[in-house]
Amino acid sequence: MVTLAVVGAGSRGTAYARHAVEHGGAQVVAVADPLEMRRTRFPEAARYADWRALAALPRQADAVIIATLDRDHVEPAERFAELGYHILLEKPMAVTEEDCRRIVAAAERSGSVFAVCHVLRYTPYTKALRALIDEGRVGEIVSVQHLEPVGWWHQAHSYVRGNWRRADESTFMLLAKSCHDLDWLVHLTGRPVTRVSSFGGLKHFTATNRPSGASDRCLECAVEATCPYSAPRLYLPLAGRDIWPLSVITEDLSEEGVRRALATGPYGRCVYACDNDVVDHQVVNLEFEGGATASFTMTAFTPSMHRQTRVFGTHGSIEGDGDRLTVTDFVTGEIETIDTRPTGDATAAGGHGGGDGGLVGAFLEAIATGDRSRVLSSPSESLHSHLIAFAAEQSRLTGMTVPLEGTPR
Repeated sequence: MVTLAVVGAGSRGTAYARHAVEHGGAQVVAVADPLEMRRTRFPEAARYADWRALAALPRQADAVIIATLDRDHVEPAERFAELGYHILLEKPMAVTEEDCRRIVAAAERSGSVFAVCHVLRYTPYTKALRALIDEGRVGEIVSVQHLEPVGWWHQAHSYVRGNWRRADESTFMLLAKSCHDLDWLVHLTGRPVTRVSSFGGLKHFTATNRPSGASDRCLECAVEATCPYSAPRLYLPLAGRDIWPLSVITEDLSEEGVRRALATGPYGRCVYACDNDVVDHQVVNLEFEGGATASFTMTAFTPSMHRQTRVFGTHGSIEGDGDRLTVTDFVTGEIETIDTRPTGDATAAGGHGGGDGGLVGAFLEAIATGDRSRVLSSPSESLHSHLIAFAAEQSRLTGMTVPLEGTPR
């Protein structure tokens, strides 16, 4: 049995730990989080209000799940690596290039199993798509189109009202949300990125687009009923359920508790009266080693659904919607549809289409068997994915095409 410590028992840390316990036979023996309510989610574990108290002790578990706020990853990652823990680290690794490099260096020095939570690599859909490419069904990949549909309500929840709304308090949008996708494109093509360009900005969620008659809070707003971003419409139907995103906004999950949170907390604010500055749309162009290209679009203005991808090769093409893959063979003209539908949906609440469970299972297997290949990205590969995001943001801000140097190993 693999024993686990959880550092940061919010929605992501708890989700990974529950997968490990319920499906991987692991045991959580320690939890560190500043909020008592979160510490009690693991009643049999030793509890610490600060991860430093746990890190001051000799190694207490085989592995640690680090899911603190993004900007707080580097210190615990370095310390637990030094103590010899295997590490499952929530993405992004860190919010600066320097800190990402520090974490990777610590992981490589430790020799322990290290996995960044690039969950998209581990979905049944991704495995089926990679198998088609590896079998040569499309020949050589020439170009890829990829869409991340953030979802109008998810953007409002996390990136307008929530913890990731400001780059100076968390990080820029592409790193916070889409390092998943940049990593996935590298995994899909099997090649590192050599050049990046990007455009995007904050188009809609600004004071200039505030409807006439709108109030600062949704509960007292005259136009709330016709607003797509109504907080009561998003959160009140979830009252009484300990699920994301409701679990983020309040500890009191009753309808009264939810209303109180919307009346006083950040998640009840008008989306046109917040202090957000991260982008709500962005496009990224990538050139891979060998000359293949990809175009990636991240946009808030979609339904909540799986990513959409089109792969164009020399002998065929593939269109994917997260559930199904449609393969066209240029030689025979035949079209084949492959159903890869997972048990969960594309959101965090749905386990990222099977990616959460796949990642956690691979991490536990790597520890139990010593086979590090179960983890589908090395520390340097994860660093490369993050460097793509930093390059894209540099390009967006400067208008320049940014080269990347070095090949991950």
